[in-house]
Amino acid sequence: MRHNNPTGTVLYTIEQAIKEYRKIAQKNILQIVKDITIDQCLVLIILNNNAEISQNELANLVFKDNASITRMIELMVKKEYLIRTIHQEDRRKFNLEITEKGIKTIELIEPIIQLNRETALNGLSLEEITLLDKTLNKIIINCKK
Repeated sequence: MRHNNPTGTVLYTIEQAIKEYRKIAQKNILQIVKDITIDQCLVLIILNNNAEISQNELANLVFKDNASITRMIELMVKKEYLIRTIHQEDRRKFNLEITEKGIKTIELIEPIIQLNRETALNGLSLEEITLLDKTLNKIIINCKK
């Protein structure tokens, strides 16, 4: 039996889709790497693609506030995914480096990420995906006004 959308809007459905995607993505990642979250995977991937990114930029890209990203980085250092060193010129800043364990984790999860995306977008045509992306970007722009 299907229940009605409690808010009566497509925005609720968008949030539900995101939550379902994150659940399946996390489940699939945990089958390969036991001690990492989907957000921590995102941090590794972003740092791997841009080692010079600031903590603020990193937080924005993973939709976290500064306190949350700081806690996440702490955990990732403890789990030996990252090495944090104090910036030589500004002691309030630090540099992050991905460890060998972090690099190996990225290699292990890349096929899982592809599988997760294929699963989520199964049955959607390229036109539908393009229209969905365009529509969601319009909602983002509207909300930022």
